[in-house]
Amino acid sequence: MFVELSGGRILNRAFLLQKIRSIADYQFGKGIGEKLFSENVKISLSKRTGRIRHIYLNGRLLATLRARDGYFSLTIAGGRRLWENMETPRYWVRLQNEAVPFVAEGKNAFAKHVIDADEEIRPHEEVLVIDERDNIIGIGKSKLTGLEMKAFKRGLAVKVRKGVGEEN
Repeated sequence: MFVELSGGRILNRAFLLQKIRSIADYQFGKGIGEKLFSENVKISLSKRTGRIRHIYLNGRLLATLRARDGYFSLTIAGGRRLWENMETPRYWVRLQNEAVPFVAEGKNAFAKHVIDADEEIRPHEEVLVIDERDNIIGIGKSKLTGLEMKAFKRGLAVKVRKGVGEEN
């Protein structure tokens, strides 16, 4: 199947699917692209530039491809799909229960509330914020390394973009 853009440019859907899967593999780990973005995802393109912008599955937005750096920003639905499909969990930050209601509302996660975190997290990576029972409560961008999140008792650990209480 082909996608026709304004100006007569035509793109192959298989090419677009392979491209988003390759980006996901690079960002989240080898093999995750195929699990995160199945064959029936809808890929929306920018009308002005023709670049990939949004990825949908069954009418729900999973991810947005950021123009400034070429990486994905996940939604809660995309984060859940990532979490369920990772063989070895990565990109997670576990918080104390007392911080859960605030992060679920979209408030930021601070280092003093971090119980545990993936030690391989680097600043500015897309991370999943989870509660003590491994439920996703928010999604955002790390501001510290995973080791720093566990060691520090002050400072911002995750700039939360979306909490589960804000879904839809």
